[in-house]
Amino acid sequence: MLNLHDKVAIVSGCGSIGNGFGNGRAITTLLARQGAIVIGIDINEEAGNNTCEFIKKEGNDCTFYKVNMTNEDDVKEFFDEVRTKYKKIDILVNVVGQSEPGGPVEIDSSTWRQQFTLNLDTAFLSIKFTIPIMEENLGGSIVNISSVAGMRYIGKPQVGYSASKAALIQMTKTTAVIEAKKNIRLNCVVPGLMHTPLVDRLAEKYADGDYDGFVKKRHKQVPIGRMGESWDVANAVLFLCSDEAKYITGTEIVVDGGLTASTP
Repeated sequence: MLNLHDKVAIVSGCGSIGNGFGNGRAITTLLARQGAIVIGIDINEEAGNNTCEFIKKEGNDCTFYKVNMTNEDDVKEFFDEVRTKYKKIDILVNVVGQSEPGGPVEIDSSTWRQQFTLNLDTAFLSIKFTIPIMEENLGGSIVNISSVAGMRYIGKPQVGYSASKAALIQMTKTTAVIEAKKNIRLNCVVPGLMHTPLVDRLAEKYADGDYDGFVKKRHKQVPIGRMGESWDVANAVLFLCSDEAKYITGTEIVVDGGLTASTP
């Protein structure tokens, strides 16, 4: 089960800043462990290379490309190269994203637009150039990483992030219906409060640097009693990418320890 042998898989946002495994690094590593020919892309060359070097040390396949996913010309050039070199794309996972604080009064217009650029446009562009390649090979699986912030207010004022992640879910559903007859499946994984290296930076943004207090608060918010791990997200992605999920499209797997179920 969950065998990805010889499948070409692209993961955008494959790097992790700081120690440990962020969602992108865990997803890239797990797909490679399951036999995929993984292509990792990131704007941060050091972080992306670290992920691929880790995968190679485990004896698995990973190639890194530095790509600015917000630049359409760069994205098109990358996918043209993939088409030439690999001839196909079986799996695409869009992880690129960022959260900035602020309600509609506090957030400035440029930050609002940037949130949509990072959290929505990057996925749109990679999907735009992936679908024609998947059509040539009679199908594929696309997984977008959204957030429970796109479904509920979870205690952080982040209107741009929440709106863009909600839009990502709806873009996924709509595109899934459009592409269903071509055997191209699109789904979302929706993480809740995850304990990744990102938490350190979130504590600076949302808790005035009180890391311990921020972590304790996040643990208490979750019915299961703790934040999740990046591997929880990666396992959900792996399932949706696999042939075991061949009849699943246009939906989402919420990975949140019961958070949204308990939030009005």
